[in-house]
Amino acid sequence: MSSWLPKSRKARRRLMVLAAVAPVLALAVGLTLWGLSDSISYFYTPAQAAEARPEPGRTIQIGGLVQDGSVVKHPDGRLEFVVADQIAAAQVVYKGDPPDLFREGQGVVATGSFNEAGVFEAGRLLAKHDETYMPRDLQKALKEQGEWRGDGAARGYDAEAYQGPPTPVTAE
Repeated sequence: MSSWLPKSRKARRRLMVLAAVAPVLALAVGLTLWGLSDSISYFYTPAQAAEARPEPGRTIQIGGLVQDGSVVKHPDGRLEFVVADQIAAAQVVYKGDPPDLFREGQGVVATGSFNEAGVFEAGRLLAKHDETYMPRDLQKALKEQGEWRGDGAARGYDAEAYQGPPTPVTAE
């Protein structure tokens, strides 16, 4: 008998059960995490998306404010608009009816993916109606950029002077 095994028969049995169960449990956890990896949706502001450059086709969430004057409704049901923060902007295309609360200057979270041209193709839109409706990640990112207006504060920059075109996010 090896010296590393416990002397007690009961303790040896418990150790053997643990040695048999641990790899099975580790395999189950590993397979679960691997299976869920495709269903994870990362959240980005336009500036974070421009920096991270998520690969085309990968499902993410992008959130920010709908840029004033950017909403274009097409007869075929497409809706184009720009989601912007103080640093960058992203062109978004959505097919379908927008939420009732969707409008320029308001917060929005779009779920979808960037295409090869750097345009975000949204499959779902969520519009905020007050500061408690916005995801915490978006709230935090907008506060860090001085863009947060949930408590009625004015914008951190002059919206009329902001003429920066949308910065398309392209894959390299």
